[in-house]
Amino acid sequence: MANLYRDTGVVLRVQKLGEADRIITLLTQKHGKVRAVAKGVRRTSSRFGARLEPFGHVDVQFYPGRSLDVVTQVETLDAFGVVLVDDYQRYTAACAVLETADRLTAEEGEPVLRLYLLVTGALRALAAKERDASLILDAYLMRAMAFAGWAPAVDECARCGDPGPHKAFNVHAGGMVCPRCRPPGSASPSADTLRLLAALLHGQWDVVDGIPTGARRDASGLVAAHLQWHLERQLRSLPLVERVERVERKAQPTDG
Repeated sequence: MANLYRDTGVVLRVQKLGEADRIITLLTQKHGKVRAVAKGVRRTSSRFGARLEPFGHVDVQFYPGRSLDVVTQVETLDAFGVVLVDDYQRYTAACAVLETADRLTAEEGEPVLRLYLLVTGALRALAAKERDASLILDAYLMRAMAFAGWAPAVDECARCGDPGPHKAFNVHAGGMVCPRCRPPGSASPSADTLRLLAALLHGQWDVVDGIPTGARRDASGLVAAHLQWHLERQLRSLPLVERVERVERKAQPTDG
């Protein structure tokens, strides 16, 4: 059993295999994307079937196989799904987080520590319910695109590099464009929308909190368009995300 290896990871998706098994796709801390067989997990008597569900943050032991590795042990680190599945907005945002990570890691076995940290951070923030789910998702998408080398230009012209601020945004050009480089059909986002994009990319939450909520929908549209242009197809989960800010209310103690 010397070939066994262990890692922590987030379950991105699961697929049925045969009558009782599943193929589990995880984004791990040290080994990047890993696809492994979890044998017997669809049986009610399975020791760890419930731990290998999407959104689960787990410690996993694998045995290398010929085509797919085999899961031999699983311990739950964070059961994010328990909180997320009862909240439609946060659940769909979390689905978009996982699908984006899956799409950005085409190669299996290649370490992607930065993306792993982005995914776990986004799921933890969504489960904590301390910020609007749309803002958490857009911040994650901006940073995930930066990881992939696709971050939209927000502080300078995407074509000539002329320092901003500029007033036009063009997805095909790569982000903000100056008047000389502006292609036909470019969008003209508000100054608040541009400030929000920059703040989300750089994690400046104090700036984000001070921007009017009206800019958030426009920023979300630009982020989604830019991501899907580079992915070359639409994410299935992104149109399902509820883009309406909701105030999270914590339960108040009752007099008794």
